[in-house]
Amino acid sequence: MAHDYLIIGAGPAGLQLAASLERDGADYVVLERGSVPGAFFTRFPRHRRLISINKVHTGYGDPELRLRMDWNSLLSDDPELLFTRYSRRYFPSADNLVDYLSDYALRTGVRVRYDTTVEKVSRDGGGFTVTDHTGRVRRARRLVVATGMFRPNLPSVPGVELAERYDTFDPDPESFTGQRVLIVGRGNSAFETADSLMETAAVIHVVGAGSLRLAWRSHYVGHLRAVNNNFLDSYQLKSQNALLDGRVVEIRREADGFCVPVSFERVDEVVKDLRYDRVIVATGFRFDTSIFDDTCVPDLIVDGRFPALTPVSESVNVPHMYFAGTLMQGPDFKKSTTGFIHGFRYSVRALHRALRRRHHGEAWPVTELGDAVERAVDAIITRVNRSSALWQQFAVLGDLLLVAPDGTLRYAEEVPVRHVPDAVRTGDFGEVAAYAVITLEYGAHHDQVDPFDVTAGRKSQQDVAGLDGRYLHPVVRWYRAGEFVGEHHITENLENEWDSEEFHRAPLHTFLTDRLGSVVPVTP
Repeated sequence: MAHDYLIIGAGPAGLQLAASLERDGADYVVLERGSVPGAFFTRFPRHRRLISINKVHTGYGDPELRLRMDWNSLLSDDPELLFTRYSRRYFPSADNLVDYLSDYALRTGVRVRYDTTVEKVSRDGGGFTVTDHTGRVRRARRLVVATGMFRPNLPSVPGVELAERYDTFDPDPESFTGQRVLIVGRGNSAFETADSLMETAAVIHVVGAGSLRLAWRSHYVGHLRAVNNNFLDSYQLKSQNALLDGRVVEIRREADGFCVPVSFERVDEVVKDLRYDRVIVATGFRFDTSIFDDTCVPDLIVDGRFPALTPVSESVNVPHMYFAGTLMQGPDFKKSTTGFIHGFRYSVRALHRALRRRHHGEAWPVTELGDAVERAVDAIITRVNRSSALWQQFAVLGDLLLVAPDGTLRYAEEVPVRHVPDAVRTGDFGEVAAYAVITLEYGAHHDQVDPFDVTAGRKSQQDVAGLDGRYLHPVVRWYRAGEFVGEHHITENLENEWDSEEFHRAPLHTFLTDRLGSVVPVTP
C-alpha cells in the first residue's frame, strides 16, 4: 500500500509540512536518519552560535508582528510553540533549536520514523519506491525531499583532500595555539571559524575569490553577517590577520606544514606561495543526490548545488517529487530568505496549500471583498503592515487582489510570485479579469549603495529623508489579461508603518481606482 506522502527528513521544513499534513488527517510518513528532529543542528554550526535572530522583546502585542523578529520558530496552530520561549539570547545556541524542534515534533504529533536512513529512491509507476538501510521498502504517491544540504561543497583544488573540513575538524581553539591557519571560504562558516580562533592562532588568513558581500548592504542574510565579522576589524587594524582576495591554486603538504600557492586578484593574478600549519576548507554545502537511482535523478541548478524547481517547488523533471526547506532556494539563490527557517517556513506553508489544491481539490484560501475600492485599500494596507510572510519572503511570496469580470474583488494571501501567472491562467482562483500582486521589496540596485553613506544618492529632499525607495517597502503590480500594466510603490517609512492617509492610503486608492476603472466601473 502506498502512502499519499513520504517526507525524507525531519528537520524544520519536514516537521512543519508534516504538522500540516497531520492536521489534515493525511496519509503520510516522515523518515529521518538521525535519532532526533533537526539532527543537523546537533553538529552545526560547529561553534554552536546561531546567526538567526531571536528578538524576545519587540514591543508588539500581535504574534504575527513578533514573527518578523523571530527567525527560528516554525508555524503551527499552537500559539505557545515559539522558539522565543527557549532562549532570551539574540543569537541563541544551536542546542536551544534542537530542544525546540524536539518539542515541536512531540506537541504536533507528527509521525516520524527516526534512525531510518534512506538509501535508494526509485520511480514506481506513478509514484516512488523508497528503500531504507534495513532493506524495508515503502511506497508513496508523492515524495517530499526535506533533507537539507549536508554534502560539503568542496572546491576543485589539487590537494584539497589534505585540508581539514569544516564539517569534521576539531573546533577547539586551543588546538590552534600559536599556529598559522588558512581558512578557505568567504561565507559565515569561514568567518565564524576565523573569529573563534583569533585568541589562540598566531596568524589567520581567510581566502576566496571575488568581492566580499556584507549582509547589511546586500540584505541577503546568507552573506557575511556582522556577528561574524570581527575578523575584518582585526585585519584592517593590522592585527596579524588578513583577507586574501584570490583563489587557492593547490594545497601541498611539506615537512613543516603546508605550502599553498594563492593567485591574487588585486595584483593581476600574481601567484605567491604561502605557508601554514593548518588549512581548513569552509566552502558551504550542496544537495546530495546519491539516494536517487536513474529513474528519478532531479535536475540541478546553481553549479549543481540545488534542485531545479517549478514555482510550486516540484522537480522540473520528476513529477510528484517536491522539495521543502533550504532546498527550495535555488530559483532565488542569494536573493531571498528561502534558504533559512524564517523564510522557508512560509514557502512550506505555500507548498502545503499547493498540494491541497493540486491533489485534493481544495481551493487556495481567499477573502471576499465586495466591489468597493476602499475595501481593497484596507486589505492591502492591513497586510503590508502586519504580515510576517511578506516581510520575510520579500519578492518571493505575494498577496493577490483578484478582480472578477463583474468587478467583484477577492484577496488571496502568500502565493509564490513565480506561480501567479500559471495559477491565474489555469483557473486556480476562478475567473479573473485583472489582478494585482502585492509584495514587500527592496528597491532596484539597493545593494549597490552604502546605506551608511549619507551622500549616496542624495538627489532630492525625498532622498535626504531616506525615502528614495531603496529600503523595504510595499509594491503593487497590476496585470490585465495576463499582461503587466503598471506598478505602484508605497513610500517607505522608517518604522515600516505604511498607514498614513496622505502618503500611503490616498496614493494607493488613486492607483487602484484608475486600474479598476479600466476593467469595470467601480464603487468608490
